[in-house]
Amino acid sequence: MLIVIGGPTGSGKSEVCCLLAERIGGEIISADSMCVYRHMDIGTAKPLECTGKVKHYLVDIVEPGESFDAKLFEEFAFKAVREILSKGKFPIVCGGTYLYIQALLYGIEETPPPDWKLRKRLYEIADKKGSEYLYSRLRSVDPQYAQKISPKDTRRIVRALEVFINTGKPFSSFHRWSKPRFDFIGFYLRWSWERLSERLEERTKRMLEMGLMDEIEKLMKMGFENFLTSPQAIGYKEFIPCIKGEKPLQECLTEMVKNTKEYAKRQMRWFRKQGWHEVDMEKVGIEGAVEEILGYIGNSSTLS
Repeated sequence: MLIVIGGPTGSGKSEVCCLLAERIGGEIISADSMCVYRHMDIGTAKPLECTGKVKHYLVDIVEPGESFDAKLFEEFAFKAVREILSKGKFPIVCGGTYLYIQALLYGIEETPPPDWKLRKRLYEIADKKGSEYLYSRLRSVDPQYAQKISPKDTRRIVRALEVFINTGKPFSSFHRWSKPRFDFIGFYLRWSWERLSERLEERTKRMLEMGLMDEIEKLMKMGFENFLTSPQAIGYKEFIPCIKGEKPLQECLTEMVKNTKEYAKRQMRWFRKQGWHEVDMEKVGIEGAVEEILGYIGNSSTLS
């Protein structure tokens, strides 16, 4: 049995999962597309304190810029589940990258390797005509996948069109969404949009106080600037113009908060649709959430 705990960025997933793992003897599989990268700690809100207490999988496993996608995540996470179960412990999947969670629960077939030239052309079209234009193209060739993502999710729209153009097959044909291959219980950590917005603004300021700018400068000196400017690198790409003296800090900070909130909205939409047990974080808090999850799943014998 898997326990899956998801929610938008800044919802307290790491804290809840860490405390839950300590309570039930669990180990954590991170389902965060940015936490897989080494050297990127502050901007990804990597749960460093928890990793010292509870074993984590899929954290710090590749260098920034190395290819890593949902298929690779599925393979690594599947092995992690088996390893955790073999030790008699409970696997806890923790994260907000919903396509990674989907890939682990339902599986995903091998997809074609990246076509960087085509991808660049598609991003140029998105810059000129907007992501909604590409989304309309995707909806006409792959309505099933288009329904699962936001019209503003440029990265996933581009990838889906890239695969379709190169293979003639809709991206959704590489996914399986019928029956999960694991028994699992899913929990969605819910916040009101007003309170979550406040939390995201507060967290962004804390990241700057913790040394986010220094982390970005170090990564740039290590040769990772191209990756840091990629669409997925929220929390990093926004501040590079400031470091280069092209924009003031406050303008970059505002852009990061905006991008983070847009991503959080996409996450919230996906998790709401899953029909998982919703935990009202404003009402119960971190410890209360753990108690509620434990009460829902019953004692440890229920999980075996």
